[in-house]
Amino acid sequence: MSPPLISLGSINADFQVRVDEEPGERETLEAHDLRRLSGGKAANVAYLAHRLGHPALLLGRVGCDDLATQALGSLHDSGVDVQSVRRTCSAATAVSMIMVPPSGKKRIVLAGNANLGWEAEDIEASCAAIRTADPGALLVADFEIAPEAVRAALRTAHERGLRTVVDPSFPRHVGREDLRGVHALTPNESEARELAGVATPGARGVAETARALAALGPRMVCIKLSDGGCLVAQGERMEHVPAGRVEIVDATGAGDAFTGAFAVALLEGREPVQAAAFAVACSDLAVTGYGSQPAYPSREALDAHLKTVEPGVRAWPEPA
Repeated sequence: MSPPLISLGSINADFQVRVDEEPGERETLEAHDLRRLSGGKAANVAYLAHRLGHPALLLGRVGCDDLATQALGSLHDSGVDVQSVRRTCSAATAVSMIMVPPSGKKRIVLAGNANLGWEAEDIEASCAAIRTADPGALLVADFEIAPEAVRAALRTAHERGLRTVVDPSFPRHVGREDLRGVHALTPNESEARELAGVATPGARGVAETARALAALGPRMVCIKLSDGGCLVAQGERMEHVPAGRVEIVDATGAGDAFTGAFAVALLEGREPVQAAAFAVACSDLAVTGYGSQPAYPSREALDAHLKTVEPGVRAWPEPA
C-alpha cells in the first residue's frame, strides 16, 4: 500500500447556490440549485487523495451537530479515514456559504466555528496521529484553523522527517517563521503577495514574490495563478505551467484540487515541475463541474488531460 496523505485543516459544511448575475450592489439576489456538500480545504484534499488512489487521514475539528454529518459524510462514504477528526460541543461545525455566478468565479462567506478554537488536547491528538504515521507519509496543512494547531503539526512532521505542503490560507494567520523547513508552499497570487509584501505588478511581480517567499525557507514555491496555471520556483529556477483549455462551470475547490494533486504527485515520486503539471491538470478539470468534491476527476480523466498540459511547460517569462 502507498504511504498516506495526512490532511490537516478546515472541514466545512458547504451550502452552495447558483446566481444569474455577478454579486454587486443589489441587496438580494435570486438563487437556485442549492446543494449541501462536504467542504473545507483539508476535507477536499483528503477526498481527492483517496479518489486518486492514496490512503488519506483527515485531521480537524467539527461540532456535535447535524452539520458534522454533512461535512464528513462524503469522506466517510468514500473511505477517507476520519476517525481522528475531533468533535467539540462548544462550537458549531464550520459553514461555508457559496455563490456561483455565470462566470464560475465563486464568492464565499466562511464561518470558521469549530475550525478555530482548538484545545490543547485536540492539538496533542493531531500531533500523536502524525507521530505514529507511516514514515513515508506527507502532511498537507492549511491555515483556516487555529494557527497554533498548524504550527504544532508542522513541528511534529519536521521532527519525524515527513515532507510538508502548506496552503497559506488565511495568510494573516501565517507567520514567516512557519514556512521554515516546509517542503512546498502553494499560495494563490493574492495570498503570495500578502505574505511576501510585494506590490510589483505583472510577471515581474510574480517572480519577485516567488523569490521573496523562497527566501523564507520553503524548498519550493508553487504560486497558483489567477488564470489557472502556476509558477514553480526552486531557488532561481522558475517554470510556468499554463492552464489547459476547459469550460469553467464552477471554480469552487479548484485551488484545493491543485494542492491535493500536487501532494499526491510528490507521494508518487514525481519531480516538482511534473507534480505542478499534474496539479494544474487536476485543477483544470475541477472547474468543469458544479461543487468541489463532486467535480474532482478520476485518475483516468486526469491522466488523459495531463497529456494536454505537459507540453506547455516553459521557463517563466521574465520581462526585460
